[in-house]
Amino acid sequence: MRFQLWLFILLIGIAKAAPPPATPDRIWTILPIGDSITQGGATFSNWRLELCEKLSSAGWSVKYTGTQKSPSRIGNLAHEGHGGKNAEFLAKRLTETAAKIPADIALIHAGHNHFAEEKPVPGIIAAHQSIIASLRAANPKVMIFVAKVIPSGKLPKYSYIPELNNAIGRMAEKLNTAESPVRVVDQTAGFDPETDTIADRVHPNKQGASKMATRWFEAISKSLPPPNAPR
Repeated sequence: MRFQLWLFILLIGIAKAAPPPATPDRIWTILPIGDSITQGGATFSNWRLELCEKLSSAGWSVKYTGTQKSPSRIGNLAHEGHGGKNAEFLAKRLTETAAKIPADIALIHAGHNHFAEEKPVPGIIAAHQSIIASLRAANPKVMIFVAKVIPSGKLPKYSYIPELNNAIGRMAEKLNTAESPVRVVDQTAGFDPETDTIADRVHPNKQGASKMATRWFEAISKSLPPPNAPR
């Protein structure tokens, strides 16, 4: 009897001393949404891989999602970038696909592929609102990062971009909620079309893509809990 009591006490002590089981890292799912600047291409650079590396180096486990895939030096990376398409196209597509690719984090960089003569800003903002609604229908707690899009040296075609970016800021403020925050990421900050794009003065070169990755990283890292925190 004494032996059994001693054994019981010993086991209790071991149980108290044993460390708690390791908590698996949370994997944050990221959905990049946009046009060719999000998709990437053979003749210009893209920010998605560098952003992934920055987040991973900081301690977060992340993976991209989307219906599209593009190659990188670490393999194919998923996304929802569609070259040559505008925000209205993206809005229609997300109404059809968002439920299949729910994400913890959505990154929206949309607004090119219009002409200033179209006066496209109201339509682009409506498309953003539709995209956000689709994302929230798929995941009511999605964190949404919407970009003030990079400036372009291709003028007058893209002369509407400053007006668009101001409107994006106002829209984000209205749509922001505690459950599903909408954060503005100012991709115009420090971005110079003269030095940060390829010859077309629209698509980012390596330096421009790196600046974009940094802006996304700064915004996301301020919004996520510390790396490896319990779910």
